Amino acid sequence: MVQDLLTPHQMAQADKLAVDAGVTSMTLMENAGQAVAYEVTQRFPLQPVLVLCGPGNNGGDGFVVARLLSERGWPVRVGITCAKSDLDGDAAMMARMWTGNVETASPAMCADFGVIVDAMFGAGLARDVTGELAELVDAVNATAAQVVAIDIPSGVDGETGAVRGVAIEAELTVTFFRHKPGHLLFPGAKLCGEVLLADIGIPDSVLAEIDVALHENDPHLWRLPERRVDGHKYDAGHCLVVSGDALHSGAARLAAQAAARIGAGLVTLAGTRDALLVHAAHVTAIMLAEAHGPDGLAELLGDTRKNALVMGPGMGIGAATRDAVSKALGSAATLVLDADALTSFADDPKELFAGIKAREVPVVLTPHMGEFKRLFGDIDGPKTDMALAAAEISGAIVLLKGSDTVIAHPEGRAVINTTSSPLLATAGAGDVLAGVIGGLVAQGMPAFDAACAGAYIHGRAAHAFGKPGMIAEDLPRLIPEVLADLVVAQI
Repeated sequence: MVQDLLTPHQMAQADKLAVDAGVTSMTLMENAGQAVAYEVTQRFPLQPVLVLCGPGNNGGDGFVVARLLSERGWPVRVGITCAKSDLDGDAAMMARMWTGNVETASPAMCADFGVIVDAMFGAGLARDVTGELAELVDAVNATAAQVVAIDIPSGVDGETGAVRGVAIEAELTVTFFRHKPGHLLFPGAKLCGEVLLADIGIPDSVLAEIDVALHENDPHLWRLPERRVDGHKYDAGHCLVVSGDALHSGAARLAAQAAARIGAGLVTLAGTRDALLVHAAHVTAIMLAEAHGPDGLAELLGDTRKNALVMGPGMGIGAATRDAVSKALGSAATLVLDADALTSFADDPKELFAGIKAREVPVVLTPHMGEFKRLFGDIDGPKTDMALAAAEISGAIVLLKGSDTVIAHPEGRAVINTTSSPLLATAGAGDVLAGVIGGLVAQGMPAFDAACAGAYIHGRAAHAFGKPGMIAEDLPRLIPEVLADLVVAQI
């Protein structure tokens, strides 16, 4: 199933549409509280529980949790961050159904609980948590209790993943119907702990009336290229990787190895003779082609069977790289531009963007945040908005790397990848990713899908290594293992 992501506003739409379809709002709240109470009873031994309730529907969910846990024999204490009389609607009704005491929430009351349920603020938090509320959050975080957050940890912006002042650090977050961007974007993703998605009775049909443009990266979003039984190597495409000089040839070699491992029928490293002599000592199945300067590259690209081109890793920053990229933009190959191919345009990014928009064949840009800022300046907003704005400005598919990699299309849709690993914070890992994307594009995969699949596979390969000591050279060797699992999953 495609993993749609809903902003807090869209989630409110979904709630309303469910009510319009005949599901009462009280039922939705009761089901939400029941889902949280069930997880508490399943995961933890019976022990004192503190439920901290806020003024909105999130607080109403908390009162349901308190009632259901108490009915199951759990010692429950309820603290509220507002006057009980300030509650209205369903939240007020659920508060009346709780027959125990309701105390004013304070930092002092947070000690001596095994579990704390955070029902203070939901994903739609629109202001910073400050003052006494911030002290309450700090007190919760200072305890040894297991913290279960309802919807999203209080203080985390559900749309951006940003911390609004201070935020709860949860062991478990139970959210409803669909994940929110804040569950996937850092720092919110780290504060959520394990995220469980609960069905509370909202029909999937409501999504037809919501303009969903953001998704969690998942193999259901794309399909890997398939080899024909009667196919030959050129049917699987030819990926060309441009090399740097002899002393900086390793990055291009990593990209080429990744392109080959992901399934490109042919992979060629192009560069000067000195660089190719170094490559020749390291590669066997990957071919070598001598090319001097932009004109030499253009000559190689005259063979249109070379349908994918990776440029940037180890190429060097400056006019030579900029000229080579400009020449390549005039070719019929799909381009994956990384590293030096991006920074070389830092002084005049409009030149790059004009070249991208002038061609019919897609271009994929794969910057990390530093390279992104060199090209696009200080674009404000959440990471998804930054990537989408960059895609619109450049006309390219933009893969903004990081622990929460975002892939954005110029048409306005975006995907957040969740398979990243801390092991990928190593030199050369980005070069491998560029090669994976280039190899998928060579096989005929649409460029946006290839970028999404590349990020997913790249992260999964690091997880397959699964222990300290991984270096970038390990990643291409792990790709077949990841592909085998994905092929089975997509059958």
